[in-house]
Amino acid sequence: MSQHEYDVVVIGAGAVGENVADRAVQGGLRTVIVEAELVGGECSYWACMPSKALLRSAATVRAARAVDGARQAVTGDIDVAAVLRRRDGITHDWSDDSQVAWLEGAGIDLLRGHATLTGPRRVRVTSPDGTDIDLTARHAVVVATGSAALLPDTPGLADIEPWTSRDATSAESVPASLAIVGGGVVAAEMATAYAGFGTAVTLLVRSRLLGAAEPFAADLVAAALTAAGVDLRTGVEVVAARTGAGGGSGIAGATLELSDGALVHAEKVLVATGRTPRTTDLGLDAVGLTPGGWLDVDDTMLVRGTDWLYAVGDVNGRVLLTHQGKYQARAAGDVIAARAAGATVDDAPWGAHVATADHAHVPQVTFTDPEIASVGLTAEAATAAGHRIRVLDYDLAWVAGASVHSDDYRGQARAIVDLDRGVLIGATFAGPDVAELLHAATIAIVGEVPLTRLWHAVPAYPTVSEVWLRWLEEYGRPTA
Repeated sequence: MSQHEYDVVVIGAGAVGENVADRAVQGGLRTVIVEAELVGGECSYWACMPSKALLRSAATVRAARAVDGARQAVTGDIDVAAVLRRRDGITHDWSDDSQVAWLEGAGIDLLRGHATLTGPRRVRVTSPDGTDIDLTARHAVVVATGSAALLPDTPGLADIEPWTSRDATSAESVPASLAIVGGGVVAAEMATAYAGFGTAVTLLVRSRLLGAAEPFAADLVAAALTAAGVDLRTGVEVVAARTGAGGGSGIAGATLELSDGALVHAEKVLVATGRTPRTTDLGLDAVGLTPGGWLDVDDTMLVRGTDWLYAVGDVNGRVLLTHQGKYQARAAGDVIAARAAGATVDDAPWGAHVATADHAHVPQVTFTDPEIASVGLTAEAATAAGHRIRVLDYDLAWVAGASVHSDDYRGQARAIVDLDRGVLIGATFAGPDVAELLHAATIAIVGEVPLTRLWHAVPAYPTVSEVWLRWLEEYGRPTA
């Protein structure tokens, strides 16, 4: 057994772990990153990138068909095989060679294998060949192992070997029928993608589709899914599952029994009902923590009750989004370097060493039809938090830029104003290509830009961004 000492040991080489390691190295710390699968992690190979690749082709065709003169050029169906080839290219055929080269260029050491905590600042790495390497961290160990799909304890569900999000985004072929269990972002996006391929999709939602979104946005997505042929069923749960699609289909598949007594037959079943932290086999019990749970951290990403263990990204349960995890990673890498050097730590809200935006300033895009782009609080969340608010709603089809964008633009935008401070605390856009509107709203909310100043931020004409002016007009310009 060999032993090595580093300033920082990072467990998990996804986008989040890479960012922590990079910032630590830039801070002058010798850093190693440990990875059991592919360098680049979930987002690069099984989540953000391949899922958006699967969605993009059909979205492009829909956009062309929405503009006269372009729709006449669209004469065929989606080439599914070509979509899958493009997806494979974006994932580099699940090769991490380029990511490994980036680590080398950044001065970050890499160890492949499974990491286990064996004590404070101590990590054992079991290599693929079974040999063990013991690592000691002079300053910090960072857990950036992410999350995995959660499989409910539904009778028979495990026996049908359902897809998780990984299977859906890495599929080598497209099933004739797909039942999706869940109503969150993964479920909605994969329903959109596979319906675009011509798959017969049944979407089974326990409560409301996209329950964390503004209801108007979720309703627009539900209507579009239904129009695309998706059999959307809300208020139902899967109570049992068994192999065999039945119904005389001749397909092996599976049958799902629902809480309302109905049966759903499908060639494949995708379970998208939530995520669970990858902490079960990390050896957390060796340092007094509970295996299998989310790691509770402060705003510098330091695990509470320790002075050396950090948890960054999905694994801390704060915000399960890659971009937010990378934001946490930058703060964590910098604060580890600052603490190692005995420098001043800037851990006040919005300081250099904290992830303040995690609490109520999180941007997110759901790449459905239509897209949903949101940041900050919904109206319901703002009211529950005790804010005195005013809701500004505007039909995006009334903006001049929308008529240029497409012939039948459908969309809606909502702003949430904190009346006591005169600033925005939430914004949601639903419509074609609204993802590109989001960062302006993020800047306005994070920067707490007064509405009186936003009157001087002039949107270009004719663009959909003119909705900002319409919001202000609805709110009313203050008088002297």
